[in-house]
Amino acid sequence: MSLEIKVPAVGESITEVTLAQWLKQDGDYVEMDENIAELESDKATFELPAEKAGILKIIAQEGDTLEIGAVVCTIEEGSAPAGGDAAPKAEETKAAAQPAASTPAPAAADDEDQNSYAAGTASPAAAKILREKGIDPAAVKGTGKDGRITKEDAEKAQAGAKPAAAQPATAGAPAATPAPAVAGARNERREKMTSLRKTIAKRLVAVKNETAMLTTFNEVNMQPIMDLRAKYKDTFKEKHGVGLGFMSFFTKAVTTALKEWPAVNARIEENELVYSDFADISIAVSAPKGLVVPIIRNAESLSLHEIEKKIGELAGKARDNKLTIEEMTGGTFTITNGGVFGSMMSTPIINAPQSAILGMHNIIQRPVAENGQVVIRPMMYIALSYDHRIIDGRESVSFLVRVKQLLEDPARLLLEV
Repeated sequence: MSLEIKVPAVGESITEVTLAQWLKQDGDYVEMDENIAELESDKATFELPAEKAGILKIIAQEGDTLEIGAVVCTIEEGSAPAGGDAAPKAEETKAAAQPAASTPAPAAADDEDQNSYAAGTASPAAAKILREKGIDPAAVKGTGKDGRITKEDAEKAQAGAKPAAAQPATAGAPAATPAPAVAGARNERREKMTSLRKTIAKRLVAVKNETAMLTTFNEVNMQPIMDLRAKYKDTFKEKHGVGLGFMSFFTKAVTTALKEWPAVNARIEENELVYSDFADISIAVSAPKGLVVPIIRNAESLSLHEIEKKIGELAGKARDNKLTIEEMTGGTFTITNGGVFGSMMSTPIINAPQSAILGMHNIIQRPVAENGQVVIRPMMYIALSYDHRIIDGRESVSFLVRVKQLLEDPARLLLEV
């Protein structure tokens, strides 16, 4: 008896997903609750588990767009193959069907070739990574069953492995001749947009078209925070087990300023303005598959070390594509840090339906005037993009000035004055 595996409901607003990649191959034996595929919605990537043990029969293909409830695959009755994976058996069957060579090789050599093929076989996820990075599977040592190359093996090989064209030919195999580079070549390639990228594109255009977005700028002398971090970073890490970064100071400054200027924390719903008396701060994070914005809930009630721990946890999940829909749904205000990529100044786009977003930028040593003297200080430009339908100029500028004051006198953040 077979069991149909269907696309699960993953959120109220999500009606379809894309089959990003298969983690198992057609005909593989899978255990119950073993992840067999990765599905990608317009908000996150999540894994599809097997609902029972048996033989996997693939129906949907990678890249297919599937509605919620659509059948992805079936799992047939069957037991795990004795003494190894099914892949080598399939190769043996294939080899038996081939006509005999004019000069047959000894049986021992045939067995050796088949074993080396099984050991160098990559899983679908690993094969995709190796293909995109131009890495020869023969150069990667697999740690999976029977030497199979796993997704983790492929990711580790990205940094150190040479492109496939640069790998030496294996013994007994014809040497691969790399295609010569053509001077002035005008090659192009096309890739299907992911559900996440399509959603990001639609939302950004909608925000630009449907809001009265404006940006105001200021600059922050980061010396006081840098001095505070240098003085207490070792003690802070020893006591709380987490480093003291800049983002916790900015988050704390923002939550304090939001209490004083609640319109910056508001949103429009139909003909009403909704004011939140809490601060759920969205932190923009660059993930492998695009920009994601996980949320620190009730950030106004958290201490610096609690904020740092939460940021570290969410950033780790973002890098591993493990964020849930709930962890990215909601949010009343967003902070984005383009400075990590070297941005000096930008006009960040509002994260709808929020009414404002704060942009951080890189820290540059610049000459500034202090008490009539020109001194060198580590300066950062900050930008507040806001919806002018909700927030007036006075409120936006006053909010940003308050953030600047708190950052330049971080003792206020600790004393809440």
